[in-house]
Amino acid sequence: MQGIDVEFQDLNLSNLDQTQIHISGQIQPHGVVLILKEPELEILQVSNNSYKELGKTPESLLGKKLEELLDSFQVETIKPGLSDENLDYINPTKFWVRRNGDDYVVFDGVFHRNPDGFLILELEPAISQENIPFLSFYHLARVSINQLQETSNLQEFCQVIVTEVRKVTGFDRVMLYKFEEDNHGTVIAEEKEEDMEPYLGLHYPASDIPKPARKLFSSNYIRIIPDAKTQPAELFPLQNPIIDRPVDLTFSVLRSASPCHLQYLENMGVSASLTISLIKDGKLWGLIACHHRSPKYVSYELRKACEFLGRVIFAEISSREETEDYDHRMRLTYIRSILIEYMSEEEKFVDGLVKHEPNLLDLTNATGAAICFGGNWTVVGKTPEREDLNFLVQWLQKNVEQEVFATDSLPSIYSDAQRYKDVASGLLAIPISQRNFVLWFRPEVIQTVNWGGDPSKAFEKSHSEGILKLSPRKSFELWKETVRLKSLPWKQVEIKAALELRKAIVNIVLRQADELAQLARDLERSNAELKKFAYVASHDLQEPLNQVANYVQLLEMRYEEAIDEDGKEFINYAVEGVSLMQTLIDDVLAYSKVDVQGIEFELTEVEKSLEKALGNLRNRIIETKAEITHDPLPIVMADGTQLMQLFQNLIGNAIKFRSEEPPKIHVGTKRIEDEWLFWVEDNGIGIDPQFSDRIFVIFQRLHTREEYPGTGMGLAICKKIVECHRGRIWVESELDRGSTFYFTIPVGRRERIINGRKGQNNPFG
Repeated sequence: MQGIDVEFQDLNLSNLDQTQIHISGQIQPHGVVLILKEPELEILQVSNNSYKELGKTPESLLGKKLEELLDSFQVETIKPGLSDENLDYINPTKFWVRRNGDDYVVFDGVFHRNPDGFLILELEPAISQENIPFLSFYHLARVSINQLQETSNLQEFCQVIVTEVRKVTGFDRVMLYKFEEDNHGTVIAEEKEEDMEPYLGLHYPASDIPKPARKLFSSNYIRIIPDAKTQPAELFPLQNPIIDRPVDLTFSVLRSASPCHLQYLENMGVSASLTISLIKDGKLWGLIACHHRSPKYVSYELRKACEFLGRVIFAEISSREETEDYDHRMRLTYIRSILIEYMSEEEKFVDGLVKHEPNLLDLTNATGAAICFGGNWTVVGKTPEREDLNFLVQWLQKNVEQEVFATDSLPSIYSDAQRYKDVASGLLAIPISQRNFVLWFRPEVIQTVNWGGDPSKAFEKSHSEGILKLSPRKSFELWKETVRLKSLPWKQVEIKAALELRKAIVNIVLRQADELAQLARDLERSNAELKKFAYVASHDLQEPLNQVANYVQLLEMRYEEAIDEDGKEFINYAVEGVSLMQTLIDDVLAYSKVDVQGIEFELTEVEKSLEKALGNLRNRIIETKAEITHDPLPIVMADGTQLMQLFQNLIGNAIKFRSEEPPKIHVGTKRIEDEWLFWVEDNGIGIDPQFSDRIFVIFQRLHTREEYPGTGMGLAICKKIVECHRGRIWVESELDRGSTFYFTIPVGRRERIINGRKGQNNPFG
């Protein structure tokens, strides 16, 4: 292949994608190209075959105006059309060029403007001097479309296309070639001479039609090579004198094919080709490829007829494809709407995706699905293990930035997936946020692909004069490949359905976040009212109670002789009731203050908080002969005062609810991942396990006040302190076997909750 001279060790087929075919400065020699400067239509460049075709040397034409080659009458006729941006209205135009004396040659003239803005005129000898009338186009299209309408499926439809194009053009072989997602192509319909080897159903690697070639096919609806073995003609001069570089021939009809493509045709035994581009939504969908074993010229009029036929027919192809997808698309739309309804009705939107029928699997025809939200996994169908899912999400976080990620061969890009290829060779993923994902899975489906030649040997290497060159393969025989580690591909309509679901989930999560924000505001107002109540309780309620207690005691002192024993007993009951009421108020006040002290967590030595708690309990410890021990205690991010109160309540309860033996209490600690675990173990009377949750509820008691004094607030306060620190608290106990109270405090800094909120939470986690 010319133009790729590389050392053997640097051989890289990706270089083919860099080949700039459109600026080679070469054309096919069956016509002449003139590069014109507007508005005077001065000839800047001309192909060096001008003498053979026009009877004029290139040197004699440079700098001349177009009317000097043609004549003023013909030029004046086309000037109005040149003023229009769309030059199709004057293409083609019949031009008469005088060669010598009365020797005239008729050409089909085609104008276009290239990306640099130069006007380019291409002249091809006219086979006939009359244009094909419109009715010929009409009848050609009508006959084809009538046959197409009688077909029942897309495969039959494609076969009608190649049959009709072959009738019109007379080529030996006509194929309909469709590009797949990975840019390799498949022959989906074929009409040929009986003695030719069939290519129907064969796959061809993407390198057969590299990126530059596909781009040019997208720019030109029709392309002809009448004789693949002729030598190209070059533009003269090769460099455009105005831009000082080769001119862009992207839209040129006569532009020469790349040497590699010409060699490719020769290896296939093809001497002439006609290619009609099939473009859908601005993308090259496929090609109608016509091959002939001998040179074959097709007139411009017939080529335009084929282009017209290709566009009309392909419009019907697109319509058929959309019709075949319509029912599937409508079904997925219905499923999506049902899932959105389920999500809206459930308290947790995840439940709406997996608990009902249809569910998440039906939206994409997957065999397994997993939802990662808020650090928790919810799965349905066949999926990888939870640990594998965690690693997969970590990989997605690092490698996926788009709104949707789809692959039918996850193991080929993520090696860990080979272990669970039977459930997840295919992956469709939508990120809800940076850490939250919805994943769909498909299993491996082992397939046999028929290639037109070994795709790993798309090019052959050869040395010539010490230079390594590439040339296309010569073998196009059937080559079978067994494809593993791939699932059935995700259809575009399924990917789109996943994207639409993502939008719905985001909207629902945002709505729930708004509701939580409103709840937080309501809670803030409620806490403010509680704070006011606490203030009233600590001041306004305490004073009347003190008066009641004082006056009752004063009544007993002043009228002691007049009050009998029953009266004195009643007065004691009243004093005890007032004292209990004051204690209750003090405990409620302490409970309400747990999360409104408004101080930031600090590095706190747990041992110092424990020592303060033990100091406050000194008299009770001495009185009961309690033995208290503790492990070496860490430094944590906490509120030291609340930590002291937590230990004081737990150790105080252990002393209060002691057995007949002196209390033995141990404070232990252990680091578990990202949190510290603490426990307070005693040898007391124990707790019936059925009450292990009830004891943390405010005002809940398991014993009468006659048995054990107190208000039932101590453990409720402990629970609120621990939750304020983003930890957990629970108890393990049996009757007569003591109790162990456990609580956790996270490692590292955690924001304080002040007035019932924690700043602005990210609803997506």
